[in-house]
Amino acid sequence: MPTLTERLRGWARSLKRQTLVVWFAARDPRTPWPVRLFAMGIAAYALSPIDLIPDFIPVLGYLDDVIIVPLGIALVMCWLPAEVAAAAQLRASEAIDRPTSRGMAVVIVAIWIVVLAALGTWGWQFWHARGR
Repeated sequence: MPTLTERLRGWARSLKRQTLVVWFAARDPRTPWPVRLFAMGIAAYALSPIDLIPDFIPVLGYLDDVIIVPLGIALVMCWLPAEVAAAAQLRASEAIDRPTSRGMAVVIVAIWIVVLAALGTWGWQFWHARGR
């Protein structure tokens, strides 16, 4: 019998895959526009670091991730035409099976560090120039 940790990891993987399905369905031109807008909103909310309820609030912080995202995904999946859902699930499976590059992740993090350092330097110079 799987442990709680294993079940939670499986649920998280499934949620990630379903989020990709919703994202691909939102970009499919065969998706009706109201469903497309809702799907884009759910995918953006699921992938966004900004939540309606901040995660640092005990229990409630993760409640939106546990209720809002799965409920939104379920609604999108109900409203999608069958052929769009099948195509999106195929694309999501291919995307998940694609290998990830740790080297590219390091490059992206390095770019963010350089950008943040440049902004910090600019802010520091601006702050001190105003003070004089």
